[in-house]
Amino acid sequence: NMPRAPPRAPHGSGSVRLVPDKLMQLAVRANVGVDQLAAAVERTGLEGPDAAKAVNNWLNGRDHPRCKSQDVARLAEAVGASSKDIARFESRVRFTRGSTRKVRLVADMIRGKNARKAEIALAYSPKRAAVSIRKALLAAMTDARIADADINSLVVTVSCVDEGPQIKRFRPKDRGRAHAIIKQTSHITVAVEEQA
Repeated sequence: NMPRAPPRAPHGSGSVRLVPDKLMQLAVRANVGVDQLAAAVERTGLEGPDAAKAVNNWLNGRDHPRCKSQDVARLAEAVGASSKDIARFESRVRFTRGSTRKVRLVADMIRGKNARKAEIALAYSPKRAAVSIRKALLAAMTDARIADADINSLVVTVSCVDEGPQIKRFRPKDRGRAHAIIKQTSHITVAVEEQA
């Protein structure tokens, strides 16, 4: 018998992001200060005053240095919670073919909805962009499931589309001329959080 590999996200690139407001509430409730949080996240390259500075940045919403998933787990342990209580599970699908304006129509449709209902709506949507957004949503939901989050209480908190690079092509025309064809690409970001 071969050992089974751990479950992975089906598509997109997933990550765990810290939600500063939730961490702040749990730290106040557990009576844990910045120094104790900094001691919890100390690791190679992030020691002493650098760890305290990083925790202050994270609490103020700045992700510098990048808050890794192991840091989120240690912070959650320091305030007596699990990582799903202070995290947002985010997934990105980059360089999707299609204009940003058309993809945003679908992204706006699922923002604020229950993740399962949003996934069903995307599965039956006739829009071409729904396929890529659904991939990002499924990847974020898989990350949440790996962190033992309740799938039924997941809510889509972030659903945004950014402009990607333009692909330039040319169509030959009469009298030696060429007309430009601009093909748009988009970057899709979808994040889910567990809400009570």
